[in-house]
Amino acid sequence: MTATRRPPWLFSTVEGYRREWVVRDVVAGLSAGAVVIPQGMAYATIANLPVQVGLYTCILPMLVYAFLGGSRAMSVSTTSTIATLTATTLVSAGVAAGSDDAIGSLMMLTLLVGVILLIARLCRLGSLVENISGATVLGLKIGVGATVAVGQLPKLLGESYNFSGHGFLKSLGAVAQAFDSVNWPTVALSAGSILVIVVLKRFAPRVPGALVVVVAGILLVALAGLDRYGVDLIAAVPSGLPVPGVPDFSQAVVLVPGALAIAVMAFLESAAVARSLRAASEPQIDSDQELFATGAANTVGAFFGTMPAAGGFSQSAVNQSAGARSQAATLVTVVLAVLVALFLGPVLSLLPQATLAAMVFVAVAGLINIPELVRWARISPVDFWIALAVAILGLTAGLLPAVAVGVVVTLILVLRELNVPKVTVDARIGDALGLRLERGLYTANAMANEKQILALVEAEEQPVRALVLGLKQQEVMTITVIDALENLDGELAQLGIVLHIAALPERAAAVARRTPWFLGLESHGRVHASVSDGVAAADREAGRRS
Repeated sequence: MTATRRPPWLFSTVEGYRREWVVRDVVAGLSAGAVVIPQGMAYATIANLPVQVGLYTCILPMLVYAFLGGSRAMSVSTTSTIATLTATTLVSAGVAAGSDDAIGSLMMLTLLVGVILLIARLCRLGSLVENISGATVLGLKIGVGATVAVGQLPKLLGESYNFSGHGFLKSLGAVAQAFDSVNWPTVALSAGSILVIVVLKRFAPRVPGALVVVVAGILLVALAGLDRYGVDLIAAVPSGLPVPGVPDFSQAVVLVPGALAIAVMAFLESAAVARSLRAASEPQIDSDQELFATGAANTVGAFFGTMPAAGGFSQSAVNQSAGARSQAATLVTVVLAVLVALFLGPVLSLLPQATLAAMVFVAVAGLINIPELVRWARISPVDFWIALAVAILGLTAGLLPAVAVGVVVTLILVLRELNVPKVTVDARIGDALGLRLERGLYTANAMANEKQILALVEAEEQPVRALVLGLKQQEVMTITVIDALENLDGELAQLGIVLHIAALPERAAAVARRTPWFLGLESHGRVHASVSDGVAAADREAGRRS
């Protein structure tokens, strides 16, 4: 009887697992949980959602990624960027915070994010999505950081309402109003929480500052009655696990633009974190596998009321530094989150709003990376202006337009780069010249390459009677490309030059053979396995014609 083999994409991080790694994974999972659980609850408040939604996001999406993901140390829940885009999307869709429709709309948004990522996986778009420039991501993070930081200020001053999702300018207005009703005990708690997190991060990075301030805030309320001095507490947290539900499909259309932006950012963040954490001895990160794992995590989580999920750097870094050897560490974090959800709801209900706001404020302040922006201004002005434009657009028009414009600008730059012809002289024998295309032809660059080829031929000091064109990079053959090659053949014929094709991959050649023009080339012996073979054959043919 043959044992059933595990599919290569299922729990791939346990490949070669050793028994002595168990303790490391348990310690890493507990360490990451101490960061990700309070952080997840804090990020839920960015989107004006109940804190238990952030807690649930530390269960289902993490569990699914643990089985399907390829990164050994990455911890997948929500992030400040994703939470902010979630808030912006829900506000733009007219979903009122705390309303009965909010969770149904959230479920629909998370489902759309998951489906978009899965469709991208089916289309093998992993490498394409990764072409989104670092300048776009930097600009967006600056916009996110400034918007969320300002949005948290009213809570830090004693106001209960969160303006995240309403944009930077409206948040500034809310801050001005909050100064009229400052609660000084809240300000003291906020300042103390921020100070503790910053100091611990600087001098004791292994100590989870988020967990320390959460415990301290709860103890101050329970033992000192801090809430009696006007310090607002979070809404009551129910005990129990997330229950399945049905997304609000009536909101699907208005949520699609935001879902697209979140899907792009979720994959970019996850891919960046996964690559930064990969050890040299570990397998390369497969972009398509990450698309599948992240898409599945969001799709499953959607039916349990979770926020859109992605790989978070802070908890993943804690996971790795604590010695995580596989996604078994994530399973430990999930168990810890389940225990918190089941038994600590009444305790979490004693948590001050200002404590969560302080955690969010410190987390997003790190996104406002002005030194990096200055460095880019010195090294690459184009990248600097893209990052600055995206940041300004995010602060004024909103984060969703900023993502859209950033993606479009990036694609334009990528296409401009791809459209620059790269033609190399490979060989020459007598009157036969061999050229090699370093990039495949497609609709937008076919004409530019044709002009470059003709210019190279005309620039040759010795007359050319035969041109051998190497097309090794031409993996995909379209009618547009075939027409361009046939047109090049005609242009060369007018100059008395015979065109030969070489090194064309079989997959592309099979498509080209459906045309009389390419069949004619083959019948006359003008299609070759390599450029060198083609040049030698073309030279012999030219000699016979002479």
